[in-house]
Amino acid sequence: MSNKAQIVAALGESLLLLPVLLNEALAANDRAKYRLTLLQTAKSHADSPDTAFSDLRSERLACGVTDASYDAVVAETVRRGPDSYAMPHVRELCSALRDDLLAMIAPFEAAQKPEADLFSQRLQGVSGRPWCGEDNTVTGTDIASLASGNPAHGDSLHLLIMELHKALNGLQAEIATENVDGALTYGLRGDNRAIVAAFMKGVNRTHALKFEHPGLGTTATRIGGKLIIQNDVGTTDAHVLVVHIEKNGVTLTYSDNHLLRLLFFQGMFADWGVVWADVRSLADQAFEGGVYHLCVGSYQARNKGDLKAFLAHLGSRLVFMIDWNRARKRLQLLVPREDALSLLSWSADNDIGHMAFLKAGGERMIFDALQFVAGGTLTYGVTLAELLGREAAVSYLRFIIKTCARGFLDKRPLDLIRDEARVELSGYYHSAQQNLLDLASNHAALAVEIATGIRDGLLTSSRPETFQYFERIGRRAMEWEHKADELVIRARELAKQSEQADAIRQLLEAADDITDELEEAVFHLTLLTPGAMEEEIRLPLVTLARLLVVGTQEYLKAIENARGIHRSGTQDDMHDFLESIHRIIVIEHESDTAERAVRKALLVGPMVDYRQAMVIAESAKKLESAADALMHTGMILRDQILGRIMGS
Repeated sequence: MSNKAQIVAALGESLLLLPVLLNEALAANDRAKYRLTLLQTAKSHADSPDTAFSDLRSERLACGVTDASYDAVVAETVRRGPDSYAMPHVRELCSALRDDLLAMIAPFEAAQKPEADLFSQRLQGVSGRPWCGEDNTVTGTDIASLASGNPAHGDSLHLLIMELHKALNGLQAEIATENVDGALTYGLRGDNRAIVAAFMKGVNRTHALKFEHPGLGTTATRIGGKLIIQNDVGTTDAHVLVVHIEKNGVTLTYSDNHLLRLLFFQGMFADWGVVWADVRSLADQAFEGGVYHLCVGSYQARNKGDLKAFLAHLGSRLVFMIDWNRARKRLQLLVPREDALSLLSWSADNDIGHMAFLKAGGERMIFDALQFVAGGTLTYGVTLAELLGREAAVSYLRFIIKTCARGFLDKRPLDLIRDEARVELSGYYHSAQQNLLDLASNHAALAVEIATGIRDGLLTSSRPETFQYFERIGRRAMEWEHKADELVIRARELAKQSEQADAIRQLLEAADDITDELEEAVFHLTLLTPGAMEEEIRLPLVTLARLLVVGTQEYLKAIENARGIHRSGTQDDMHDFLESIHRIIVIEHESDTAERAVRKALLVGPMVDYRQAMVIAESAKKLESAADALMHTGMILRDQILGRIMGS
């Protein structure tokens, strides 16, 4: 069961889960078949290791299993005895296979079908003895028993999967869903459709303000004497609204993994007299942060007209909850927290919303406008409120939020919206400083691009065309490295104007070693010839390249988080910043190990032409040097930020 389905189940609305559970069950059917095939294929390869085999990667991707380590299961399975096989991940496979079967049974339990008990008993029957050993071993007898398709040999997991699949198709047809203005419904009676339509009238009135972002899927059914409407709001697992309607009474059950957003939701009904019970915080490790928050509100409508009006208002508010927390964080980079919350309330009250602001680039668009208007430098970590004053900053951001929403709704070009932001800002602007962190951010982004190109090339280096790819990425890396040098030169020029700019100069001069070393690593990879790199060598080199991608991304994240670290900033930004710096340090240590693994593979692995071995070793060395430079740069950034905060 997905986390989204799990939270709905936690709210006690199992029948509402039927469409979700059916979809999950059919996906689980595909995964179960893949896992069962993987067990059989791995055994067959171990029995005949010299014959050609498939790693089932395509089947894995087709069924949605994301763990790429399964691709090595077939190749690494070996026979240990007459009926014993050492198989990597076999315990995980068995556990996941059992979970897939439970997911396939779940819709029948939710629908209270008698088949649910029968299927559960059958699953218990085929699970009567362990499917695998305690030490990643499995017997051939167990695999044959699980995969048997012959009823004469007794029940099997394979037979159960096939019969479950057939029954799931029947249950789908039986539900016979109906669409009411975009809501997926079933089992409605009387005026239920009109009430659902009232809710959907509100949803559809503001629906366009989410601008293609997923969310707002609505399901409705009747359980006993109650009409029940569910909306999944956004994509966050714990973010769900369930509405019970009985006669003229409405009960709202709303869950969220962000307490501030839950309180904001309650605030949008201040004029409706909704009575809220105490907010509950529930621990659940399945969700972000290990906790989610839940509130229950009740509203008693005066009559049917008032009931429909309330439901329409409720439906119209949900779009303003999507990505609310991200918008709050972005606005808090520009103005103090209370002003950010005020802006979000204003944008909801005026049916404007914040999604267009995010879509247009959020705070990045504002910083770009500041650069354009100022033509100089910004104080390191300065906010829009500090530059313009809080009142002027809020007024300007109201204009931006409204202009973005109207612009996207009218399908106006993004460049035109950004030009309007620049023109409006010129009337507010009172300072002449540039956002220096943009230089560091752009420089870090170039490092991410080069590292990503190296990783992607190594991931496909077994293909002949990969070496042409390295030639292309080599040329692009030279261009990116040249752009990085230009940013350093720009920082040196700005350093003559202010103390803050000199800090960025020091940072970029250190960071330039990252792009230099990465570009050198790419250059050495362009010298490889097709077939020069065996898997035993490629895999540790891929690991090293992946570490550099993660490390450069963390460095970029640290720079972006540094934007929000200032006197009026929140602890979240500082925590995220320090977390990224810590990860960079860890990655540097891991890169040492990965680089040694490459050298070891070159020595003990398949024979490699000494010239190609030198190229591979040099590339690994340059990647490890880039990791060293990355850690050095991260430490400089950390000291600058902590020094500025301590001195403020």
